[in-house]
Amino acid sequence: MTSLPPCPACSSTLTYEDGSGNYVCPECAHEWPVQGAAPEEDTQRVWRDAAGNVLQDGDAVTVIKDLKLKGGGGVVKQGTKVKNIRLVDGDHDIDCKIEGFGAMSLKSEFVRKS
Repeated sequence: MTSLPPCPACSSTLTYEDGSGNYVCPECAHEWPVQGAAPEEDTQRVWRDAAGNVLQDGDAVTVIKDLKLKGGGGVVKQGTKVKNIRLVDGDHDIDCKIEGFGAMSLKSEFVRKS
C-alpha cells in the first residue's frame, strides 16, 4: 500500500486521492495537487521568428507575409522592415512602430530577423 502525504493544513493522516489528480483531507476539506509544488526554475521565455532565430528586444525584423490590419487600416506589406521591436507576453508577442501605420502588435511567426 502506498503512503499518502499528511494534510499540509492540519497534518491529518486520513488524506485520500480523488480522481481528478488532487489529494483531499476529509477533516479540514483542504485540497492540493498530487504533483507537489516543485521548485520553480528560472526559465525565461524565448521568442523565435518564423525561421527559428531567437529574437531580442531592440532587434530589427522583416514582415514575411502581407498582414491585413483590423478596422480597415490597410495592409502591412511583405518585406516591410520594422526596427527596434519590444517583446511582450501574450498572443501578439511583438510591440513595435511601423512607419506609416503607427504603434501595433505583431506575432513572431510572421516576421524574420534581419
